[in-house]
Amino acid sequence: MPIKTIHVAHSPDSDDAFMFYALAEGKIDTGDLRYVHELQDIESLNQRALKAELEVTAVSIHAYAYLSERYALLPHGSSMGDRYGPRLVARTPMTRADVRGKRIAIPGPLTTAYLAIQLYEPDFEAVMTPFDEIEDAVVDGEVDAGLLIHEGQLTFGERGLHLVADMGEWWYQETGLPLPLGGNVVRKDLGEDLIRTVSRHLRASIAYGLEHRVKALDHAMQFSRGLDRGKADEFVGMYVNDWTLDYGDRGRAAVRALLERGVAEGLIDRPISIEFVEDD
Repeated sequence: MPIKTIHVAHSPDSDDAFMFYALAEGKIDTGDLRYVHELQDIESLNQRALKAELEVTAVSIHAYAYLSERYALLPHGSSMGDRYGPRLVARTPMTRADVRGKRIAIPGPLTTAYLAIQLYEPDFEAVMTPFDEIEDAVVDGEVDAGLLIHEGQLTFGERGLHLVADMGEWWYQETGLPLPLGGNVVRKDLGEDLIRTVSRHLRASIAYGLEHRVKALDHAMQFSRGLDRGKADEFVGMYVNDWTLDYGDRGRAAVRALLERGVAEGLIDRPISIEFVEDD
């Protein structure tokens, strides 16, 4: 059989590196499929997915509302905030009422973080900022507050910043559900058989990482952006876990609830069609 190349795109951060470790390092048998990894920040991947450039990619769940015609959600690879998620931080203590009208650094228009904070408080000025520059923008006073994703969720206190709200905890109090932040999608034109094969390989990669945690974390450390090993392990544990192996019924319900709320509030400008790949 000829070798078929599948491009897999994900963020250059420790949790994605952990879940793709086995695929990247040839730890699982992928038969006649060869996976080529592309690393970019999540907002860039959202934008590339809008153009259907990639066969398999990580995307924000918010972005999936605009991708569902061309992509289906794989059941494996989700980043689920179970009472934690993007964290709104400021230089000085701030209440929810104080957020209204403020300039807030946001990691991109299609990120789930942006959708969540609009549901939390719709009246603010969004300042689109690369995710790894948001802490500096808050510290330097360029914005009133910033919404942190990735490792910044664990390190903001070291910069003297104050937590205003955790979007994952707020969402849980609203709905009793975890906050579905990101997922992996596959382009529907690959065909049902190939899609199921890719899905099985991705699940095997995540399971291998969880079963070989030390080696997988060794691999992930090169993408940990300054976190020490303990903090990197904590961060990976937040976003690579049982939810990542499969959304389950509750995780699928969380995706539907978030996107339906976005439509109801006029933040998503189209009806949603959510399709999950079903494994054999």
